[in-house]
Amino acid sequence: MTEQPEEEINLPDLSVEELLELMMDDLYDGYADEVVTEVQEALARGMTPYDVLTQGLVAGMDIVGADFRDGILFVPEVLMAAKAMKAGMAVLRPLLAETGAPKIGKMVIGTVKGDIHDIGKNLVGMMMEGAGFEVIDLGINNSAEKYLAAIEAHQPDILGMSALLTTTMPYMRVVIDALKEKGIRQNLIVLVGGAPLNAAFAEDIEADAYCRDAAVAVETAKKLMALRKART
Repeated sequence: MTEQPEEEINLPDLSVEELLELMMDDLYDGYADEVVTEVQEALARGMTPYDVLTQGLVAGMDIVGADFRDGILFVPEVLMAAKAMKAGMAVLRPLLAETGAPKIGKMVIGTVKGDIHDIGKNLVGMMMEGAGFEVIDLGINNSAEKYLAAIEAHQPDILGMSALLTTTMPYMRVVIDALKEKGIRQNLIVLVGGAPLNAAFAEDIEADAYCRDAAVAVETAKKLMALRKART
């Protein structure tokens, strides 16, 4: 006796709400190809790129972030979800640029000079993009000059610095001092993270916040951006 094949989901038969729910579920499970197909289906139905982003991809990544923070999901699963989100974003990004869709904010992120660790930093970048931020990733081993050049070129709201070594942690202070010398420290939200860091260190170097993981980084960035907008 042959097994019955699993029933195929016919996307056109789904309501918009069901389609978005499926997109969120598939993103959560890291199914990149399915997410791309669902994004294309939502667009074909006349949904705006911004609505697909916020109601499908960002909403899905919000659940991933919450479950990561609560210990339900772990780094490999979050990376799979983030890759599925990026696949969907690849379809939406050029359309969002055409429509001038609003972004929550812009972030420059990079690992500091002398440090070549980037898994945590990459995860933060992907989660931030999934939350609706534009992210400029400078990679590893970044000097103060490289951060300053990127800030001048991209005019971000947020600077994110990562370090995994106790020997490279102090370089974060060098970068913040360079921002002060340039007279631009007050223009930026500075977030720092990495295994050897803590809130006391962040306060000591005059960063705005220490973020222990990617989910906290997204929450903190959203909160500080909201406070900044409320003041302007």
